Amino acid sequence: MSAQQNPIADLEDVLASMEIGRRAEAFRRVADLFASGATHFSGDQLALFDDIMSRLIAEIDRSARAAFGRRFASHFNAPPKTMCLLALDDAIEVAGPILLRSMQLDEGTLVEGARTKSQDHLFAISGRQRISQAVTDVLVERGDRRVAIGTAANLGAEFSEFGYSTLVARSRGDDGLGLCVWLRPEIPRQHLLRLFTEASEAVRAKFETADRRKGKLISDMVAQASHQLQTHIRENSPEYAAARSQVQALYESGDLSETWLRAFAREGKFDETAIALSLMSDLPIALVERAMVDDRSDQIIVLARAIGLSWDTTKAILLIQAGIKGSSTHELEQCLARFVKLKTETATRATRFYRLRERATSAN
Repeated sequence: MSAQQNPIADLEDVLASMEIGRRAEAFRRVADLFASGATHFSGDQLALFDDIMSRLIAEIDRSARAAFGRRFASHFNAPPKTMCLLALDDAIEVAGPILLRSMQLDEGTLVEGARTKSQDHLFAISGRQRISQAVTDVLVERGDRRVAIGTAANLGAEFSEFGYSTLVARSRGDDGLGLCVWLRPEIPRQHLLRLFTEASEAVRAKFETADRRKGKLISDMVAQASHQLQTHIRENSPEYAAARSQVQALYESGDLSETWLRAFAREGKFDETAIALSLMSDLPIALVERAMVDDRSDQIIVLARAIGLSWDTTKAILLIQAGIKGSSTHELEQCLARFVKLKTETATRATRFYRLRERATSAN
């Protein structure tokens, strides 16, 4: 086979004659050889090209790196080690196209880029066709508003509980980001409720500031709208329907106990926990859900004391609440102090008041 027919022989010729001052030209020739036969190379041949190019890449200037990145960013068989190196290039004109389009990047490279590179790098990552939870966790925590909106609007992005909590927390006072989060089709219901609760408070504050004489009227209107949307979201959720069926069956058979409630809470099952707490306290599910997405933990503590829950179970419920509102768990010691101090009789009276208030609201 002639050198012209054998790209590997051509590659060896290039490397043998390479001069220090002509690294960019040598790299271009290697890239041309790769492009000409990438679809036909064996795994070993591809690995050889990747090894050579990854060593040469540090020796060429930014414009040459950028040209290579643009050329191979969408190439299905691009050399992976070389692409990962370019994806972590400090120059966005080099890294950007690769971060946005290359399928050769592994999750570790994307996470490293999201943790260490510029906001422009993060924005490029936010536009990828698919983004894993490990990557979105970093993007929504470290990224600026543009990155957060780009990530939230990307239907190919997957989010963990931490990611959703962070997005909802960042949506406070940011209508644009809030709308992007709201429109995500797969957002868990507890985060959707939390998001709407925050938006409702913002709307109420704006109206009350504009005309304080109408403050009470506007407050009642917003509360009614919140209740109606909460009901609509619940009734149209297949996940809620399945959870309701399971917990209701336990309740009707007499098997629903604190043990079940604690297990639901420890597994982070929002719907099951809320439904169980609602049935055990004889309170409307809407009230319990609002308590679980509220900033304050007082109402959860009251309900727990009223139905005789242990601190371990109460703590598990509070940890669900902490995850939803995007806060840490550093307040748990203060919560424990309030839990211990609150008398059962006081909690029972407060629960009775909640029940009567909800019934009066529903009647209206």
